[in-house]
Amino acid sequence: MRPSKRAADELRAVTLERGVSKHAEGSCLVKFGDTHVLCTASLEERIPPWLRGQNRGWVTAEYGMLPRATGDRMRREASAGKQSGRTQEIQRLIGRSLRAVVDLPSLGERQISVDCDVLQADGGTRTAAITGAWVALKDCVEWMRAREMVSAPVLKDHIAAISCGIYGGKPVLDLDYLEDSDADTDANFVMTGSGGIVEIQGTAEGTPFSEEEFTQLLALAKKGIGQLVDFQKMAIS
Repeated sequence: MRPSKRAADELRAVTLERGVSKHAEGSCLVKFGDTHVLCTASLEERIPPWLRGQNRGWVTAEYGMLPRATGDRMRREASAGKQSGRTQEIQRLIGRSLRAVVDLPSLGERQISVDCDVLQADGGTRTAAITGAWVALKDCVEWMRAREMVSAPVLKDHIAAISCGIYGGKPVLDLDYLEDSDADTDANFVMTGSGGIVEIQGTAEGTPFSEEEFTQLLALAKKGIGQLVDFQKMAIS
């Protein structure tokens, strides 16, 4: 039995609330159960120096956790003078995931920066961030379209992410903190709305997992991401 009493293939309660930031061109407050992440998308009339003259734009991401996003207060990384390796890994993952579904030339020489700030953490912060970041990015693109800054389709597909793992000997979907901290295997899946795989991160915390177990996790992820894409479609409709 899962601590949350959920079925093995059941997501936590998911909400995607748009337009939560007054100033950002796009924003979304995403909730996967008790994990809450604020995603904002900001249009910038600049691109990285190495992209100049190539007639294409860029999408990048930053990620961070507020000091009391967890049970104990964490020191702000800014006060430590550097980002942790975990933070750098997650924000690079978010950026790669979003760029996988963006037609960069259609942006022109502009950059969209997506900030994902964890307000409250209970497992799956990176997967929630990716799922909410797509909604914020979509709204930013539509903000540009309304001002005739873009004409061609910019977003080629949806992108969403979910965690899966082996908990209590069984494959389960969307791990919360209690499950993630005690799982035999945990994995994060990033996929497009059409079912394309963008990235898979999987780790055996104890006993190595089998190919059969991986196939079961992938099937769970496909189901969960399909549901998340439906939530995205409802949010932007």
